[in-house]
Amino acid sequence: MNLWKEFTKGLVAENPIFRLALSLCPALAVTSNVYNALGMGVTVLFVITCNNIVVSAFRNVIHPKVRVPVYIMSIATIVTVAMLTLEAYLPVLFRELGIYLPLVVVFAIILARAEVFAAKNSVIPSMIDGLGMGVGFTIGMVTIGAIREIIGNGSFFGYQILGSWYHPPLIIILAPGGFIVIGFIIGVMNLNEKRKKDKSEKAEMAAGGTI
Repeated sequence: MNLWKEFTKGLVAENPIFRLALSLCPALAVTSNVYNALGMGVTVLFVITCNNIVVSAFRNVIHPKVRVPVYIMSIATIVTVAMLTLEAYLPVLFRELGIYLPLVVVFAIILARAEVFAAKNSVIPSMIDGLGMGVGFTIGMVTIGAIREIIGNGSFFGYQILGSWYHPPLIIILAPGGFIVIGFIIGVMNLNEKRKKDKSEKAEMAAGGTI
């Protein structure tokens, strides 16, 4: 198994937000600024990686009929650890993320990777899969958060980067703005993919015509 390929697939090709369209709730709710988006992204990265390791390590002793409750219990335990850590060391971020921290337990991407990958592979590949998906999720969250914060507030990481002349459109930092930004990014990625596909097809046709 190519571990590098397993890691990188979650960055673009199978990005949880822009390609699999999973866990869009936090992508809309906590990406009004980069700080919150990064905090949620790193939390999910930690949870999905640890859960993949646990599920993979015990995959041979978990009865198939109770696997989902076991996965949920594992995720809930890891999320609790993450929440207590944030509350102790990053109380401001903990308060900002609010109800969306316990909701990490039911994020589709975490349960999906446990069911689709970790339950069928050994610990190291499962850990790499979790890292890749988690990093891809974090990149997606930070990208959305950066666009929304800059356009919707004229700032980046809380620092004002656009002058007083800038009048930000409020809609961008509201939930509809999240839909707009995500849709725009997905559209750009689809256009780029289509351009590459068309270029590849033209190259194949040209190569076929020279034979």
